[in-house]
Amino acid sequence: MIQKHEQRGRSDRRRILSFPAVHPCEGISPATLLESLISLARQICGYQSKFFATQRRNSREMIRLVGILLEFFQDVQENRLVLSGSTVLCFSELHLTFQKIGFLLEDCSREGARLWILMKSQFVAGQSRVLVRAIATALDILPLDVIGVGNEVKELVDLVAKQARKTSCELDQGDEWAMREIRLSLDYFEKEIEPNQGLTRWVLDYLDIKSWSDCHKEIKFMEEEIGYDCFECDETEFSLLSSLVGFMSYCRGVIFEASDCQSHPDQTDVRLNTETLSCLNPEDFRCPISLELMTDPVTVSTGQTYDRSSIQKWLKAGNLICPKTGEKLTSTDLVPNTTLRKLIQQFCSDNGISLAKSGRQSRDITKTVVPGSPAASGAMKSLSGFLARRLVFGADEQKHRAAYEVRLLSKSNIFNRSCLIEAGVVSPLLNLLSSTDPVAQDNAISGLLKLSKHASGRKLIVECGGLRSVVSVLKRGLTLESKQAAAATIFYISLVKGCQKRIGEIPEAIPSLVELIREGKPCGKKNAVVAIYGVLLYPGNHRRVLEGGTVLVLVNTILSSSSSSTDKVELLIDSLAVLASLAESVDGTVAILKTPALPLLTGLLRSLPSRAGKEYTVSILHSLCINGGKDVIAALARDASLTGFLYSLLNEGTSGTSNTSKKASSLIRILLNFSERNYTGMANSSAGSWGRIGNDR
Repeated sequence: MIQKHEQRGRSDRRRILSFPAVHPCEGISPATLLESLISLARQICGYQSKFFATQRRNSREMIRLVGILLEFFQDVQENRLVLSGSTVLCFSELHLTFQKIGFLLEDCSREGARLWILMKSQFVAGQSRVLVRAIATALDILPLDVIGVGNEVKELVDLVAKQARKTSCELDQGDEWAMREIRLSLDYFEKEIEPNQGLTRWVLDYLDIKSWSDCHKEIKFMEEEIGYDCFECDETEFSLLSSLVGFMSYCRGVIFEASDCQSHPDQTDVRLNTETLSCLNPEDFRCPISLELMTDPVTVSTGQTYDRSSIQKWLKAGNLICPKTGEKLTSTDLVPNTTLRKLIQQFCSDNGISLAKSGRQSRDITKTVVPGSPAASGAMKSLSGFLARRLVFGADEQKHRAAYEVRLLSKSNIFNRSCLIEAGVVSPLLNLLSSTDPVAQDNAISGLLKLSKHASGRKLIVECGGLRSVVSVLKRGLTLESKQAAAATIFYISLVKGCQKRIGEIPEAIPSLVELIREGKPCGKKNAVVAIYGVLLYPGNHRRVLEGGTVLVLVNTILSSSSSSTDKVELLIDSLAVLASLAESVDGTVAILKTPALPLLTGLLRSLPSRAGKEYTVSILHSLCINGGKDVIAALARDASLTGFLYSLLNEGTSGTSNTSKKASSLIRILLNFSERNYTGMANSSAGSWGRIGNDR
C-alpha cells in the first residue's frame, strides 16, 4: 500500500535534486493506485501557488500538464471504470514520474536553495525534459478505448501527450543571464577583485533575495550541502558550493549590511526562548515512543508530538492509532513542530547537549583549514577586510552588526578564522567587550571565543592586552551567555605559553570561574571547569584554585551530576579531571577529605559508564591514599568490594596512558598490604591473648 507519510518522510530526509521515487508494488489494487495517483497530482497542482525564482516556465508547464491529467484520473474514479492490466501498468509509470516531478518542484520552489537551483539550471531543465517525455511515453501506451472514458476526456489526454512530446523545456533567458553574472562575480573573487555591486544586486533581486535573512537561509542550505559533499567526496560540487557560500557571505555582510539586522535568527531566538524554556519540563522534549530527545518533532492528527523517525516506524508497521492516546488517526500526515524544535535546540545549546541532526554525519571542521575554492578564498578575504574596517571606523550599530558577522563566519570554519584574524578584527572586538549593549557584548565575546580556537587568534588576544577584558566579562558580563563564552575563551588562552600564570595572577579570574561553576547553566559550568583545568597546567595556580573554594564546589557539582544524560556525564568527568589534578598535592588532598568526596568516589567507580571517569576516579583515590595516610586507606579497605572493581578495571584494559594502570595496580597493593598488616596485627594480638590464657591456667 502506498502511504503518504512514507513519501513525505523520504522528501524530508533526501538530498536536493535527488529523486528517490519508489515504483508501486506489483500487487497493488487498481483503486489504491488511482487514489494515490490523484493525491500526487493534487500535490503537484498545489505548487501553482508557490514562488519559483528560476525555472518558471518549465515548472508551470509540468504543473499544467499534470493538472489536465488530474481531471482524467478523477473522471475514471468517479465513474468507477474498470482498469485493465495494461492500464495499471501505465498508471504505475505515471505514478513514478509524478513522484519525481513532485520532488523536482519541491526543490525548485525551496526557500533557501534559489542560488543553487540557478547554478544547476542546465541539470534541472534536463530533468524537466526527461520527466515530461516520460509522461508522453506513458500516455502513448495508455489504452483509452479499453478504459471507456468519454470523447472529451480522450481528446484532453491526447492533447497532453502531443504537448508533452513537443515541450522543449529550455532555460529561461533570465536564468541564463543571472547564472552568467554569478560566474563572472566568482571569477572576480578568484582574482581577489570585488565584483560590481550593481550587477550583484540585480542577480539578488532576480532571485528575490532581498534581505540579510534571505542570504542567511541560502548560506545555511549550501553549508548543509557541503556537509554532504565532504562525506561523498564530490570535489566539483564541493568547489562550486564553497564558491557560492563565499559569494553569498559577502552579500550578507556587505550588500545587506543595514537590512533587518534586528531579526537575525541566532539573536532573537535566544531572547524569545529564555523565558519559555524556564517554564517547560525538559521531559516534554522526549519522544513518547523512543524516550529520547526529539531531533525532528512532528505532530499527528490527535495533537500529540513524536520524533519523526519513531512515528514513521510506528505507522510503517501498520499501526493507525496514536501511541500515546490510543485514538484512531484520522490522517497519517505529519506536521513539523518548528516551535518545539527551536526550543529543543535552544535547550540543548544552553545545557551543553550534543544533538545530532537527522542522523546525518557531522561535518569535519578540519577540512576547512584551506578554502574550498579560490573564489571562496577571495570572497572571504574581501569580506574580512570590510568587517575589520567597520569594526574600527563604523558607527556603533555598524560595529555591532560586524561583530555578529564575525561570530557567524568563525563558528565552524578554520580558514575564515585565519582571514578574520589577519584582517585585524581581534583588537576592535576586544574594545566592544566594554559595550553596555548586552547583544553587542555577547557577539564580541562569542566572536573572540571562536577566534581563540585558532592558535594565532588566542595569541593575538594576549598581545593586544585582551586577557583582563575577557576576565572582566567573566566577572561582570551583561548576560550569562557572555560569561559562559568568556570562560571558554580563558581555557583557549591558557593554551598559550606562559598564560596560565598570567591568568592566575588576575585576582578576579579564578573566583569568577568558581562562581560560574556554582551558579551557571550546565554549559557554563562545563566551560568554567575546563578553564580551571587549563589554569592548573601552571603548578603555581594550585594554591589559588584551592583558596577559591573550588574543591567543595566541584564535589557538589559531581553530586548533582549523577545522571546518565550526556551533558551531565561530561561535566562530571571534567570535574573529576580537575580534582585528580588537585589531589596530587597534600593541600589538595586535605581539601578533598574535608568534603564528602570519599564515599562519593568509590560509588562512582562502580556506577560510572565512562572509562575516562573511572580512570580519573582511580587517580584521585590513589593520590588520597598517598597523601592522606592510614585513615584514608583504612576507610577504603573497609569496602571489601573495592579491590575487585580495581581488578576488573585492569582486566578491561585502559584507554588512557599506562600511568592509569600503574595507579590502579599501586592502589590495589596499598589496600592489600594494609589489609595484610591489619590481619597480621589482629592475629598476633589474638595469639598473645591465647598465650596469656594458657599461662593463667
